[in-house]
Amino acid sequence: MNSSITLKRSPTVFGIPRQLPSSKSISNRALIINALCGNQATVRNLSAARDTKLMQTLIGSPDPIINVLDAGTTMRFLTAYFAITNRHKIVTGTDRMKQRPISLLVDALRKMGASIKYLEATGYPPIEITGFTNRDVAELEIPGNVSSQYISALMMVAPILPKGLTIRLLGPTGSIPYIEMTASLMRDFGAVINVDLPNRVIQVQAGNYSAAHVTVETDWSAASYWFAFAALAREADITLHAISQKSLQGDRVIVELMEKIGVKGKFENDSLKLEKTQASDYLEWDFTHCPDLAQTVLPVCAAKGISGDFTGMESLRIKETDRLAALQNELRKIGAELTEPQPGKWKLTPGEISKLHSSIETYHDHRMAMGFAPWATLTDVTILSPEVVNKSYPGFWEDVKSAGIGVAP
Repeated sequence: MNSSITLKRSPTVFGIPRQLPSSKSISNRALIINALCGNQATVRNLSAARDTKLMQTLIGSPDPIINVLDAGTTMRFLTAYFAITNRHKIVTGTDRMKQRPISLLVDALRKMGASIKYLEATGYPPIEITGFTNRDVAELEIPGNVSSQYISALMMVAPILPKGLTIRLLGPTGSIPYIEMTASLMRDFGAVINVDLPNRVIQVQAGNYSAAHVTVETDWSAASYWFAFAALAREADITLHAISQKSLQGDRVIVELMEKIGVKGKFENDSLKLEKTQASDYLEWDFTHCPDLAQTVLPVCAAKGISGDFTGMESLRIKETDRLAALQNELRKIGAELTEPQPGKWKLTPGEISKLHSSIETYHDHRMAMGFAPWATLTDVTILSPEVVNKSYPGFWEDVKSAGIGVAP
């Protein structure tokens, strides 16, 4: 869609974001587990994000062709769900989804007894699932540094296998909070699971899920953009409501991270008040367990004059877009440079916001739109294809308006 909006410069941001969504990550996991226990559970406060609505529609769809669009979590979770429950489905998606690898998950499911074939490029969607014959496999190995969604997908279907499943993780493990989130939700539904990450072993006992009552918490990834607005604004008075201090989500670490670059979060009852504080001129951070925060943090640093050294961003290459390339392109528009002097080690040289004279491309990626929107505290910013935010935070632009920033079509 060829569209854009222009955010008018506002050095002051204030208010309470009313449209802050529930966690998409928790919602999608709860929907899969609930389906595996016969939809007997009560899941409250589901995310209104497009990806979660898509999961709700597709998980029970009788259609033989399942189109997940650009939803990576939906692709991976439904592939495991349809395979283990012996559904005959073709699972496909957008052109970008057809470039995102799925071979590690398919290989694991095949070992467990799934019949899956590739319909186009080997190792990539679309795939056809034609049946499942349990092969009595009780143990699998999978690299730990791939998308945690592969691991979570296998974990969630494991209890319904006759012998359960032991998953051995090879090498270093990334996105650990997402694995722990999956395990916690599985336990809520009665699963017996032991996650021994120091020894890289996940053991899931066989046994049926039982009905549970789950309330999905507010999304910390979405909350992170308000930290970014506060960090770059001259004055900020932002309060986030209904946000959990003790959270399942790894992106809860944004509180500690942003304190280093200019925002202090103060928990008061069920709310979080954001206050400006002294910022460092240098940040070093490992994004291994919170990769989605990179698109929040790097634009702040680049515009605020904060240089940085970063690791743990490898998985960003296989997201909605190649997020590293996208960040490099858009940061360069203010003269900032994101380089990789050594494999896996990234260096950020900040730029000057006054150099911004072109629109921000979003690359069909919701986080690019929301990650660069806070530059509007410093200059007018035109965002291309702003509707991409519907993937995770449909009310984002309404909340931006309510914070005092002009939004013009």
